[in-house]
Amino acid sequence: MTAKATYRPNPDRPNILIILSDQLRRQALGCYGDGDARTPHIDQLARDGVRFRNACSTYPICVPFRFTFMTGEYAHTRLVPGIEWAMSPAERTLADELNEAGYDTAWVGKWHLDGGHGRMGSAKQCGMTPVRRTHQGRWQRWFGFELRNDPFDTHYFVDDDPTPRPLDGYQTDGLFDLAINYLAHEWQRGEAPFCLCLSVEPPHDPFIAPQELQQAWERRQIKLPSNFAAQSPQQREAFLLNRKRYYAMVENLDDNVGRMRAFLEDEGLADNTVLVFLSDHGEMGGSHGLRGKQYPYEESVGIALIVTDPRCEHRRGIVIEDPTCTEDLFPTILGLGGLMPRNQLPGVDLVPLIRGDMERLDREGVLLQFVAEHRKGVSFHDEVWRGVRTRRHKYTVKGDKFGGKPWQFFDLASDPEELANLVDEPESRELRELIGRHHRLLCDRLRETDDPFVLLPAFGCEGVNMWQ
Repeated sequence: MTAKATYRPNPDRPNILIILSDQLRRQALGCYGDGDARTPHIDQLARDGVRFRNACSTYPICVPFRFTFMTGEYAHTRLVPGIEWAMSPAERTLADELNEAGYDTAWVGKWHLDGGHGRMGSAKQCGMTPVRRTHQGRWQRWFGFELRNDPFDTHYFVDDDPTPRPLDGYQTDGLFDLAINYLAHEWQRGEAPFCLCLSVEPPHDPFIAPQELQQAWERRQIKLPSNFAAQSPQQREAFLLNRKRYYAMVENLDDNVGRMRAFLEDEGLADNTVLVFLSDHGEMGGSHGLRGKQYPYEESVGIALIVTDPRCEHRRGIVIEDPTCTEDLFPTILGLGGLMPRNQLPGVDLVPLIRGDMERLDREGVLLQFVAEHRKGVSFHDEVWRGVRTRRHKYTVKGDKFGGKPWQFFDLASDPEELANLVDEPESRELRELIGRHHRLLCDRLRETDDPFVLLPAFGCEGVNMWQ
C-alpha cells in the first residue's frame, strides 16, 4: 500500500472547501436564530468563523444563482435570464481562475448549468444524462450531474465517462462520501492545494429525508413563525408536514458537515483549509402562505453564508451585518486563496471584512431581482420584480414590460417577518423620503448593471430605462 505524501500547508494558498446547499433558507439554522433547528455542527462552524447575517441571493432560483457563482457576472448581463438557460463554455469560470493559480479543482454533485438538458418536467431523464466535458466549467475532476431532485435515486458521472453511476443511499450522505474519498485517495497532497465544491440538492424539494430521521421530525412539535399562513386546513397540514421534513433534511446535512470537519481534523487538513458554507436561495415553507423560492421575502432571498478560515483565529464568532449578494462570492472565494479575478467584476471581495481589515462595505445596499419566468402558470410569469436590500430596509417594485411600480417596503429591524408593508401609505414625510431614497438607490443599481427593467417614477423620484 502506497504511503500518503506528507502534507505541506501553505497559508498563502490554503485549501478551499465549498459546501453549497440547495434551497436552504438561513432561518432554518440554529446560528441564524431558529430554536427548532438541530444544527450543532453548522452552528459550531459559525462560532469558529464569520457569519454573514444578511447574505442574499441576488436572483433566488437555481440557474441564475449558479451562473453568477461560477462566473461572478450578473445573470441578466450574460443572457441567462431564467431557469432553463445554460452557461456558455466560453465564460471564464471560478475553476479557470483557480486552475491557473495552481489549485487542484474538483466538483462534486449538482451542477444545473447545462440548461436542465431541456427536461423541465423529467428530472429522472435529466439525471441519467451526463454534462458534456466541455460544459463542466473546466473543473479538473468531476463527480457531478445536472440535477435530479430525488435524494434516494441519484446518479453521478465521472469526468468524461458517460456511464451513470448510482449513488448509494441518501444523496447528501453519498455526495459527502465522494468528496471525502477524493480528498483521502485521489487528491495528491503535498503537491497543490485543492478547491473542492460539494453541491448537494437537499433540502430542495421533494422534502424527503432518511426514514428514521424524518419520522422523528414528523412526531415533533415545532414553532411556526408569525408570518406562517394557509388558505385551508389541508394546506396548513401540508405546509406543516413539509416544514418538519425540511428540518430533517437540514439535520442530515448538518450531520454530514460534522463528518467532513472530523475528516479534515483526522487527516491534518483542518489548519490549512478554509471552509465556505452557503446556499443558493431559500424556501418559503408556508411563510406568507407560500412555498418555494422566487419571492423577494427573506425566507427566499436570505441565504446562509459562513466562512471559517483557520488563519483568522481572532475573528471567531464574528457576525457581519452588511448585506451581501451572489456577485460577491466569486471574488471572495478567490480572495481567500490570495487571488484576484482577471476580469473586472461587479461583486466585492469580502475577505477584508472577514479578516477585520475593514469595518463595513462602502455601499448602501445590494440589488435583488427576478428577471424572467418562462414557465406558464408559475409565479412571476406575467410580472417580474426588482429590489434593493440595505442593512435595515428592503424596497421592491413589480411590473411587466410597460414598467415596474412600487410593491413592498419593509423595515426589517422592527418587522423582520415582513408583515407590515409600508409602501402604499407612508405615515409621514420622513417615511416617504426614506422610500424615495430607496427608489433612487434602485435606479442607480439598475443603471450600473445595465438592467433592461423599466422602472416608473415614484415618490417624487425619476424612473429608469424609460423606453430609451
